[in-house]
Amino acid sequence: MHSRDHLVLERVDRFIGEYLDQAVVADRTPLQVSAWQVPDEGDLPGEPVSVERMRQSAAFAPVDPGHRWGRAWGTTWFTVEGEIPSAWAGREGRIELSLDLGFSQAKPGFQCEGLVRTPAGSVVKGLEPRNHHVPVTSGPGERVSFTVEAAANPDLSGGDDFKSPLAFAPTPLGDPATAGADPLYRLGRMEVRLVDETVERLRREVIVLVGLARELVDSDPRRARILDGLERALYAIDPDSPAGGAAAARSILAPLLAAPATVSAHRITATGHAHIDSAWLWPSRETVRKVTRTYANVLELMASDPDALFVSSSAQHFEWVRRSDPELFERIKERVAEGRFIPVGNMWVESDVNMPSGESLARQLLAGTRFFEEHFGARSDVGWLPDSFGFPAGLPQLLRGAGLEWFFTQKMCWNDIDTMPHHSFVWEGLDGSRIFTHFPPNNTYSGDMRPTELARSVRNFADHAGSTRSLMPFGFGDGGGGPTREMMADARLQADLEGSPTVAFGTPREFFLEAADEPVDPPVWSGEMYLQFHRGIFTSQMRTKRGNRRNEALLVEAEHWSAAAAVRRGIPYPASELDELWREVLLLQFHDILPGSAIAWVHREAERSHDATTARLEVLIADAVAALVGDGSERLVLNPATAPVGAIASGGAGLAPQPVRVSTETVEGGFRLRSDLLDVVVGPDGTLRSVVDLATGRDLIPAGHRGGLLQLHVDAPSKWDAWELDASYRLATTDVDGGTATLIDDGVVHVVHPLPHGTVEQWIDIHPADGAVRIRTRVDWHERHRLLKLAFPVAVHAQDAAYETQFGHVRRALHTNTSWDAARYEVCAHRWVHVAEPGTGAAIVNDGMYGHDATRTTDAHGTVTTVRQSLLRAPMFPDPDADQGVHEFTSVFAPAESTTDAARWGTLVGSPLREVTGGEAVAPLVASSSESIVVSAVKLAADGSGDLIVRVFEQRGARTRGILRVDLAVASLEVCDLVETPGRGRDDAALLHDDHSVALDLRAFEVVTLRARLHDRSA
Repeated sequence: MHSRDHLVLERVDRFIGEYLDQAVVADRTPLQVSAWQVPDEGDLPGEPVSVERMRQSAAFAPVDPGHRWGRAWGTTWFTVEGEIPSAWAGREGRIELSLDLGFSQAKPGFQCEGLVRTPAGSVVKGLEPRNHHVPVTSGPGERVSFTVEAAANPDLSGGDDFKSPLAFAPTPLGDPATAGADPLYRLGRMEVRLVDETVERLRREVIVLVGLARELVDSDPRRARILDGLERALYAIDPDSPAGGAAAARSILAPLLAAPATVSAHRITATGHAHIDSAWLWPSRETVRKVTRTYANVLELMASDPDALFVSSSAQHFEWVRRSDPELFERIKERVAEGRFIPVGNMWVESDVNMPSGESLARQLLAGTRFFEEHFGARSDVGWLPDSFGFPAGLPQLLRGAGLEWFFTQKMCWNDIDTMPHHSFVWEGLDGSRIFTHFPPNNTYSGDMRPTELARSVRNFADHAGSTRSLMPFGFGDGGGGPTREMMADARLQADLEGSPTVAFGTPREFFLEAADEPVDPPVWSGEMYLQFHRGIFTSQMRTKRGNRRNEALLVEAEHWSAAAAVRRGIPYPASELDELWREVLLLQFHDILPGSAIAWVHREAERSHDATTARLEVLIADAVAALVGDGSERLVLNPATAPVGAIASGGAGLAPQPVRVSTETVEGGFRLRSDLLDVVVGPDGTLRSVVDLATGRDLIPAGHRGGLLQLHVDAPSKWDAWELDASYRLATTDVDGGTATLIDDGVVHVVHPLPHGTVEQWIDIHPADGAVRIRTRVDWHERHRLLKLAFPVAVHAQDAAYETQFGHVRRALHTNTSWDAARYEVCAHRWVHVAEPGTGAAIVNDGMYGHDATRTTDAHGTVTTVRQSLLRAPMFPDPDADQGVHEFTSVFAPAESTTDAARWGTLVGSPLREVTGGEAVAPLVASSSESIVVSAVKLAADGSGDLIVRVFEQRGARTRGILRVDLAVASLEVCDLVETPGRGRDDAALLHDDHSVALDLRAFEVVTLRARLHDRSA
């Protein structure tokens, strides 16, 4: 026979779209609809209101299909009422409502949505494109009545999931102040439907078979049989009356659907899922409703389908539902108890994990674990971060330390240069901790069970030799939605189907229990999983980032002083307020908030929240410190840093140190600043011409180079403005010249640099702790599509650079020998970067930046290693005014032979001395005998027991022994896990030496959490 496969495929597509789609609805009748638009409150359009307030305030008016409704971000309530036709009595089919709010082709979660409630106010389900049916229990001749809370969220995706370049164009819709008041949507059909379930099933069967045929090679006999069967089945259907032939068509297809998969077929575990960004192209207040709608969809699906399972991570999402709809939360708890609604991840939110501090990630896990245990009676053992933008080397230890056995993500498939070599493997962290990890080979966390996705899973899976299975989370996601009945049906049709992998519904835990045991010698990936994509997120929305860094430090400081005041002075420990403030900061670490990739509304809220958190923390600190130092007029200085400053120990308070003696003189049009430790020359343009370490005599600035040089780049990525930093930005580099420096009276050099659309002011001096140059920078920033960097060339021949990360540091090569090295042209560091050669080195320190690059070059004078801090970007999507305005930074350039020296400067800059007046000095509550063993946190236990929690880590990267002294009598001590669970730590990590000291034996970069019961706990 001559091939006519393409004609068969075209005919099938037409039958699906033109005939079967229409025939699924056997009959329909319209509903009566009324609408009430929630009035604006101040600058905010239509803020959500409770059911009670709606009932008290609403003035509903009748509306017809085509009614225009919904200004951007507004809320409109609809009532829908009607009668099921008596004539449907005795007819076969399913009766349900279909409520179309005016949905477009954009996927669920990126446009208008609704929540359906009964007249009594109980949640029924969400309304979204591709899932807008509503179940009814009424029968023919009976009336139906519901209310719908509809959200007019604007579509910022370009209407086709960001495939159009227009999706990345600047838009006013991300800010209520500029979004406009015109209605965005037109009401669609609101009707009662009688669904022909035979046609409905036939449609699903045809879709699955034609999808499978498209994935099989032309020469596959299975493909030929499917196409033949589809053609014969379709010719059993009358296009003018498809329902009449549906049963016959199904019988023709039945043998094709009954053919089993091969014994060696890849096995897929399908689990329902809905990725819900806690804020992104919508504010977090809208996420509360997205979560509610999605959870309602899931519960409705579970009520009608016993196979339905659903996983959900962020404890914050459950907490939002618990507070906003307690009745719905109780229904969720019932399904959790059944094992069908499955909390995973144990984190407060699916946070970014590159930029938060080690303590922040520990608190993400602490807050999430405690919530799951309190409300659901159990914690998960599956780590779950499908969409975070890369994964740091310290994460495996933290996950394992919080009791997680396995880790799931999919984001690494976004790499733009190299492909990760495995999908099921062991991930080894900074300290040697290992966790079994899986990437779904279908490259998404929101699958829809199409045959093309199943085939892609088999085609992509890199570990067939040692593994037979993969995990497929399915359900609409990003803006929520979740699994649908159509996805469930397609999964069942492909459960055991020739030419396809097998599909079985299951939980992530069930998958991992089997997958982790399969490979005899699983492959190992060691170190960070750097995402070769979204490199601009380390710099976008700098105010959000700086607020995070500031409050991370203040939270730890407030806990420390408050714990000391509680155990020494009997002052009540402000546990509930600290928990509340931690949760607020943890929310703002979500992977589209802290990275700076959300709409303007989100970041303006984040900035206000950070400012309010800072103010509250300063009050808590002031109260605790006042109790500790007592009344008096002595000028005291408290040291919250993890390193001593002069005679003031870490965590202690003493007399204020004498100011650094600095001499100044004019040299060659510039200025010399000289202290006991440094000799610094600032050129007339305000750049560093020389930084001599007087202890060694080495000048760290290479001859002919300028330190502290501002550089401006064109930054116009191909797409994803706020996320991306293309490597080509280096092709357009402009040194910011024309600066003018003046010496002001207090030994500070003041510099003014011109920008094309703004100015930069700098104040350069020697750091008050001596031994480092401090540059305080103030930028009035009005550039667009530009990147501003601050460059520090160093006269060392470094092989690599060390970058601070959570509880340690990572080393990254300075060469580009491989594509993996070349891809790391912009990387994350916390407080410091260190470059060195034997005998000398330098630390480049910051007080709130994350983006860095480091390169090595040669010139006539030798090798130059340059480290640059990324200060500001100016992306225009999704926030067209991102980072506009005034910003302030502090950078420190310090001689540092070792990473320990660099870490010391990092903590001094990140946690500066605090001046107070009081009556007495204060000894540290906890002190380490080794500079390699760092006290990361001192607090009271989260369970309210009064136990003292002390977390320490080894910072040098070497096996270390030391003594930890507690300035209190300790009754008992044990090593616990990261989330403070007694009895879950490494028994040999610590030994109580006496009632005041603990002997520690830590491996490289190990984190240990100690739980101490105090003798005087009842005081």
